[in-house]
Amino acid sequence: MFSQAEENYIKAIYALDTKTKKGVSTNLIAEKMQTKASSVTDMLQKLSDKRLVIYKKYQGAQLSTKGKKIAASVIRKHRLWETFLVNKLNFSWDEVHDVAEQLEHIKSESLIDKLDDFLGYPTVDPHGDSIPDKNGNLPSIEKVALVDLQIDESGICIAVQDSSSEFLRFLDKKGIALGQKITVISKEQFDNSLIIKIENKELSISHKVAHNLYLKTT
Repeated sequence: MFSQAEENYIKAIYALDTKTKKGVSTNLIAEKMQTKASSVTDMLQKLSDKRLVIYKKYQGAQLSTKGKKIAASVIRKHRLWETFLVNKLNFSWDEVHDVAEQLEHIKSESLIDKLDDFLGYPTVDPHGDSIPDKNGNLPSIEKVALVDLQIDESGICIAVQDSSSEFLRFLDKKGIALGQKITVISKEQFDNSLIIKIENKELSISHKVAHNLYLKTT
């Protein structure tokens, strides 16, 4: 059994490690966890003692095989709960993250297995992120960032990189949602903004927004 704080650190290292492909620095973890580097060092030592991370001072931290399994379990619970909250309790997609942050620490594996079965074994959550299976396997989803599409290319919006409430509410305001067909009409060389078409409606979006939308090309 691991504490909520330990699970949060393991999940944070997992997310950072998939981006860096090498040892995650103490400073990066501190920034992710919004805490002091000294606190991170203390926690890394505890996690190392429990053989959840491989940690050497000044060389960063990586999850051990055991640590990766724990991280996948926490992520699985988080994304299943998000799916339940949206699909069954009618939460909006910008509301569920904070609630799922609390529910992801429930220890009962039988409850999570029944939840998975109840939901019909979903492979993606409401934000388009892959849901690990019971064995920690993460389904692979082919996707491309909207910013990388060329003019006149189209795709179906299947995921967002930024799942913050602020960004999701922005997308709602703009009428952008998962499952929609998006076509690139033009690109502005000055600021890399895009004109896109969604359901016969054209709108302008920034490079930052386009970078955070993932599509399955058609």
